[in-house]
Amino acid sequence: MVQFKSRQRGLSFLGLLFVGGLLAVTGVITAQIVPTAIEYQAVVKAASKAREGNSVAEVRSIFDKAAAVDNISSISGKDLDVTKEGDKIVVSFAYQREIHLAGPGYLTLKYVGRSH
Repeated sequence: MVQFKSRQRGLSFLGLLFVGGLLAVTGVITAQIVPTAIEYQAVVKAASKAREGNSVAEVRSIFDKAAAVDNISSISGKDLDVTKEGDKIVVSFAYQREIHLAGPGYLTLKYVGRSH
């Protein structure tokens, strides 16, 4: 019997280009999403700090001051929903961010949260 050479295994050049392009696109999108997620964490922190206020105006003022320090631009104090549950003040918020992908395509991220 004649033995055949073992077949080569691996990725073709076109396969490598496809995988590399897919990784590049994923990296670009991730690089645009991460700052919005960091900003969301700052908004949650500012909302938790703002609930220490005694009135709606004071809660919004505290939030705006924290937003100025943390460079929050997606939401302001006037966008907050301030309610009272029992004797606790609860600060709720909802906003969305759009990331332009290509042509008419956008990625919309919706963020919702409330103070604890």
